[in-house]
Amino acid sequence: MFTIKEFLRSEVKPALGCTEPGAVALAVARACEELQDRSAIDSITVKVSDSIYKNGMAVGIPGAYGAKGNAVAAALAALCGKSSFGLEALKDCRPELVPLAEAMVSKGQVRIMRCADLEGLLIDATVQSKIEEACCVIIGGHTNIVKVEYCGKVLFESDNVHRNASATAATNNSAATDNTAAAGASPDAIYQQMIGSYFMDILSLADKIDEEDIAHLLSGVTMNRKMADYGVSDAFTGGIGFGKKLKDLIARGIVADDVINQAKYLCYAAADARMAGAAYPIMSSAGSGNHGIVAILPVAIAAEQAGKSTRAMAVALATSHVVTGFVKSKLGRLSPVCGCTVAAGSGAAAGLVRLFGGTNTQIELAVKTVLSSLAGMVCDGAKGSCSLKVGNAAGEAFMASYFALEGLGISTSQGIIDACIEKTTDNVGVLNREGMGMVDKVLIGIMEQRSPA
Repeated sequence: MFTIKEFLRSEVKPALGCTEPGAVALAVARACEELQDRSAIDSITVKVSDSIYKNGMAVGIPGAYGAKGNAVAAALAALCGKSSFGLEALKDCRPELVPLAEAMVSKGQVRIMRCADLEGLLIDATVQSKIEEACCVIIGGHTNIVKVEYCGKVLFESDNVHRNASATAATNNSAATDNTAAAGASPDAIYQQMIGSYFMDILSLADKIDEEDIAHLLSGVTMNRKMADYGVSDAFTGGIGFGKKLKDLIARGIVADDVINQAKYLCYAAADARMAGAAYPIMSSAGSGNHGIVAILPVAIAAEQAGKSTRAMAVALATSHVVTGFVKSKLGRLSPVCGCTVAAGSGAAAGLVRLFGGTNTQIELAVKTVLSSLAGMVCDGAKGSCSLKVGNAAGEAFMASYFALEGLGISTSQGIIDACIEKTTDNVGVLNREGMGMVDKVLIGIMEQRSPA
């Protein structure tokens, strides 16, 4: 079993902007770093699986002043990306680079190619000049670089790279685990081990945090709260504005000024600003920044209002993250259902129960309640309206935790819920993989009628 420190290092990381175009930028940046003359790039070709394609179509790129999409992210990565920054590869983006990136896209120098036959997570980026070519491949996890090539020569190849990308995607979205990955050979090993873990074993990890872990967990609160505060500030003029409006409704006495609505408006605001391309990092959870918003902010706000100690808050946050990771492992890194609600909503509910002294049995009840309520919510790509799902997940997490603390929840088998939490989450995974297998393709068809990626 992995340790809580290993889990946090693997699954709870800062990310700048939406993680899908961020991962595209990472792949392009890593490929560009092998070129002798980066300024001479003639073309960038990025092959992506459906989920990467969908989630990068309409989301803002940090520092790009309203520019959106995977193609812009790829172009900016060629101009300023640094792979050492991971999912913050575009951290050095400057205003004057945006017109240059947009010009590359408009001239057809950047191609985003959809691999419609693949599920899961695949990014295959190739950058070319007249005299040289480099390639970087990411599979399974947003930062899981499995191959780097220069002019046809393999410079790096992961021990467990699947040369058949289709098989890789299937593995990523199934309940089977790759033995090599589970042995710790890949950066995605913790995630893979989650798939076969027992829920109670996962919960026990949260009690084992040390001072370093506490500092890391609390830094996520600071990071995500900063994005939320920006999202309700006068300085933020983009986005849809659900966070600002709910805060205004609270101030005017139209809706209650309670911890649920406060958490909801902060979650709305953080996701709204992030989807618009605000240049602030977010502490992600299970490979997603919006997951991180849901997993962190409701627990943190509740802890602050209840006057809980920093350790109590940190244990609750750790619980939220590990449960988010557990549920997410059954869905796959990217999925047709909204992981922000299904996985992170479950995590937040678990964290809130732990925060207020609930038992592991009550945590299980809370998670089942969230899954029963939200399991079929569709993911229709990363964009401004994700803020609604993020905020609503926070509200569902609170209600599920309150019910569970009163001993109320679903304890019998009904619908997708099973008496056993492991079987319940397996059922959710089957619903996602098999029942909703065509959802991404249908959604992408609808979205492409308006604007191709």
